Amino acid sequence: MAKARTQFVCQNCGTIHTRWAGKCEGCGEWNTIIEDDPTAGIGGGPSRAPKKGRPVALTTLSGEIEDAPRIQTGISELDRATGGGFVRGSALLIGGDPGIGKSTVLMQAAAALARQKHRVIYVSGEEAVAQVRLRAQRLGAADSDVLLAAETNVEDILATLAEGKRPDLVIIDSIQTLWSDIVDSAPGTVTQVRTGVQAMIRFAKQTGTAVVLVGHVTKEGQIAGPRVVEHMVDAVLYFEGDRGHHYRILRTVKNRFGPTDEIGVFEMSDKGLREVANPSELFLGERNEKSPGAAVFAGMEGTRPILVEVQALVAPTSLGTPRRAIVGWDSARLSMILAVLEAHCGVRLGQHDVYLNIAGGYRISEPAADLAVASALVSSLAGLALPADCVYFGEVSLSGAIRPVAHTAQRLKEAEKLGFSQAVLPAASTELPKNGNGRWSELESLPDLVARIAGSRNALRPAEDAD
Repeated sequence: MAKARTQFVCQNCGTIHTRWAGKCEGCGEWNTIIEDDPTAGIGGGPSRAPKKGRPVALTTLSGEIEDAPRIQTGISELDRATGGGFVRGSALLIGGDPGIGKSTVLMQAAAALARQKHRVIYVSGEEAVAQVRLRAQRLGAADSDVLLAAETNVEDILATLAEGKRPDLVIIDSIQTLWSDIVDSAPGTVTQVRTGVQAMIRFAKQTGTAVVLVGHVTKEGQIAGPRVVEHMVDAVLYFEGDRGHHYRILRTVKNRFGPTDEIGVFEMSDKGLREVANPSELFLGERNEKSPGAAVFAGMEGTRPILVEVQALVAPTSLGTPRRAIVGWDSARLSMILAVLEAHCGVRLGQHDVYLNIAGGYRISEPAADLAVASALVSSLAGLALPADCVYFGEVSLSGAIRPVAHTAQRLKEAEKLGFSQAVLPAASTELPKNGNGRWSELESLPDLVARIAGSRNALRPAEDAD
């Protein structure tokens, strides 16, 4: 009989190695490679004869298309992030830092669905039944008919779910605690996580039950375990937030049944997570309107416009190499904006420290924030406060041109709703609102913006202040 091959798998990223090494070549982590049996969990060794396959039915691309049935929780921010609710027969993965609110929002969702007469089962692998009950009492969910279990064995969980009426929603908290008898490795390893997720996805597809899996994250913020897990599930959501702020963002990064750029905004309180219907007011709540270096950016998160303040501080440096400190934005993008300002606008920042912060701990990944960042930098350097009722958005190219961005009408409508009567936007913008009451300044290049801020103190001020 042929000798079984042994492989070594990184427990952080899932990279397979032919021999053991102290450092993983895939992710660069140390002491994460362990020995793994590639034949474990597949139901037979090398000497077992392969099972003969059976033909499957083939069909065409044309035919009736039915919308995937969904289960709406009634928590509008959670339903928005999931694309309209949990899809029956789907598997959803939620990740986030410890204590960010994953178990809290799932307990609130489970209680809301149970009150709608759905059969919900909550399986906890990290907490005892009494601990989960304490959380339910704090959240006001103890009166709901959520079925609770504390178990980590995959076979026992599947046997429990198969008894009685088919559940509508199953919550597994968390996948790193699951272990199976058919795999000879410790819970939390790559093999155990992959086996447990495969079993739960198979159950979801066969029964039509919506399965929600909670995943731990690494120090880099990625879901721990093999990245193949994110490919296996139907949707991946990340809980984001800073412990220094009371809000939380549920961000969708993958969704086979809906958009992948939606977010749900929550506020943490002693009674659990509260929905934030208007996130713009949350991020602009403590704004200092007379301070230089502050610009309001009109951004988009999926189909939702969000206004957030961009704060910049430019100060002379005492070091040989100026500092560049960024919170909430891409450092490479800031370097590009600084280079464009110096090359095309004559703004010298080589002898200044630059500090950039997105207010409220919010993180921006949209290129449309270039114009707001540039405005904040020039404002701080010149010591001139920008108009309090003006928003900025537009993408800056390496040539200094200001490129148009999508969803212009939605951004301006949100700004007008919150009392912003002015906007600085690209000159080639389309889809401008026809009945807007605001004043829009359309710019073609970044030097035009610098000239308006530094050359004329009254150019961007409201008419009543200019008088």
